[in-house]
Amino acid sequence: MLTACVNNKATDNSQTNDKNMEKLELTTAWDKVFPKSDKVNHSKVTFRNRYGITLAADMYVPKNANGKMAAIAVSGPFGAVKEQVSGLYAQTMAERGFLTIAFDPSYSGESGGKPRYVASPDINTEDFSAAVDFLTTLDNVDPERIGIIGVCGWGGLGINAAAMDTRIKATVSSTMYDMSRVSANGYFDSMDADARYKLREQLNAQRTADAKNGTYALAGGVIDPLPEDAPQFVKDYYSYYKTERGYHERSLNSNKGWNTTSSLSFINMPQLSYAGEIRNAVLIVHGEKAHSRYFSEDAFKMLKGDNKELMIISGASHVDLYDRIDIIPFDKLESFFKEYLK
Repeated sequence: MLTACVNNKATDNSQTNDKNMEKLELTTAWDKVFPKSDKVNHSKVTFRNRYGITLAADMYVPKNANGKMAAIAVSGPFGAVKEQVSGLYAQTMAERGFLTIAFDPSYSGESGGKPRYVASPDINTEDFSAAVDFLTTLDNVDPERIGIIGVCGWGGLGINAAAMDTRIKATVSSTMYDMSRVSANGYFDSMDADARYKLREQLNAQRTADAKNGTYALAGGVIDPLPEDAPQFVKDYYSYYKTERGYHERSLNSNKGWNTTSSLSFINMPQLSYAGEIRNAVLIVHGEKAHSRYFSEDAFKMLKGDNKELMIISGASHVDLYDRIDIIPFDKLESFFKEYLK
């Protein structure tokens, strides 16, 4: 595995669908936390969402590919960058015959947007649709055969995007978090209205402090040093984000985290309100032993139709579905997309 300590930069001259977009500084080095495949061609691309934010992505194309291909856009986990989990998913699916992109969400990674490290249920849902916009412009992509993969917090956002964007013909949610639910209710829905009100008071006090300071406080990434009595899922996060296995210098979870007040919008804006109206195919994958399993199970209950499926991976934890290629069900993902992007 590689650690992400490369600082080689170059002005963006990558493939783009908009000549007027912001110019980004993109690394020219392979700085992923996973090995580069010799089965695909890799390049940098940029595109703009409808809020005017320029997004950076890695594109993976199967070698010797011909004609118009099915395409998949990938993002997540929440607080990660495309050099981590989403890139691994994208490269692996490209090895299996799909054109793929792994993108950094707005305000994070190599993507544009200021202030930095802001998360938004609206803008981040839009990021998925902007990725679809971009894929529809490519000569080697069939615009009627586009799917998405969302991992962790982007699993919930991916389902939200699928509810809005009918061009997304197939959606995979892997080891999903519903960031609106966990922000408003805490883990396992442990917060009541009084606790939620106190949280709002704290976050709005931080807004006041930020306004006076002219800066935005960060919430902190994965806790470091790790307390001995930390819950197992926190230890699992540490084992990925804080070690050579998954550390990346641009990853929020590996470093100082999101803008603290980003939680406010998630508290007030439920993501999955229209999940039951998704008509295209959805596959929800989660680990049997994951602390977050209830998010996927409850989201699946909202879905309707015979093209929806919940797959529970025996013995797997939440983080196992980040990079354990022996556990992530790539055969299932391949068959799912080949069935619904044909």
